[in-house]
Amino acid sequence: MKKTIAIAMLCTAMGSSSMAQQMTNTPHEASGRHHQWPKFYLAINGGNFFNVSPGEFPNVGPFGPYQTVAYVDPSTGQQTSIISNKILTGSYGAGWRTGLTIGMDVSKYVSFEIAAHYFQSNKNLMTNQVWYEEGQTPSAATTLLNLTSRGYVDDIDVAPAVVINAGHKEGLNPYVRFGLVIPVYGRLKIHTDGMAAGETEVGGSLFPTEAVFHRDEEVKPNATLGFQGAFGVSYPLCHKLEVYLEAEYRNVPVESKSKEVTKYNETDVVINPSTGATVATSTVGLSGLSTAERYTTYVSTLTASSNTPTDNPQTNLHPSYQNDNAPSNDLKSYINIGGLGLNLGFKWRF
Repeated sequence: MKKTIAIAMLCTAMGSSSMAQQMTNTPHEASGRHHQWPKFYLAINGGNFFNVSPGEFPNVGPFGPYQTVAYVDPSTGQQTSIISNKILTGSYGAGWRTGLTIGMDVSKYVSFEIAAHYFQSNKNLMTNQVWYEEGQTPSAATTLLNLTSRGYVDDIDVAPAVVINAGHKEGLNPYVRFGLVIPVYGRLKIHTDGMAAGETEVGGSLFPTEAVFHRDEEVKPNATLGFQGAFGVSYPLCHKLEVYLEAEYRNVPVESKSKEVTKYNETDVVINPSTGATVATSTVGLSGLSTAERYTTYVSTLTASSNTPTDNPQTNLHPSYQNDNAPSNDLKSYINIGGLGLNLGFKWRF
């Protein structure tokens, strides 16, 4: 009821303003023989986009987009058998979007507009690795690795478009919109939590270790260009205020450019194998990472001169690289932040 009263008051105010303007028009303008083009409008909207074309997620460092439970030989770090393995697919185009649009009617049927949108995708499980020491059942085996990574996209874009409508002044007015999508800011943000078990030598004896860690990464994209198309209907609530509902499709391919670890926390514990007591504790923060661990430059092809790990990064939390003091190299990945969605909005004509 309160919303209805508010809309009625807004429409009344707009109507009064319009009447006052018409009273000050010249006779030539009031006669209707002069079409006042262009006319401008402002619109706000919000919507939700759905997963319509799921694809395989990119790798998270050395781990592929799989939910894997496996047995591993702790002496070599190699998987000896797989208990279960599932490929992880989805879309970074699924999520919610909000925007602000400035438009210009150049005729009864055609408008030009430019919109700015903020988009945040749903969080996606990108990799999940659970590794057990071989030779035991999972319920009794030592867990060597338990790692989970989830990622989502933050994006701001500018979208110029052309709108063609049926020109109905009353009732439902259908329209189509088509144009470009130009991302001006975007990050794929990945959060990883994990635990890794190992061994270290203390006083000539091997003691088990456990490392618990959290890592935040941001993948920066190369510049890209996408396309948009929509079909919708608008309905006038009063002289200048309209409500509209539309179905929109976007296709925005994105290529990775570089990656940075923005947060890192690790706690390492050395355990007495006889008593289970903690012998020593140490921590590693962001400053404890080498340049190669912290920064990655993506390339199309890896060669012998690429800055890649010299040991197995799946079994070493802090692998060595050919040059620890330079950004590492990894293969480019591709995602799509487009999709199919529904938008609901309001439009105010000046």
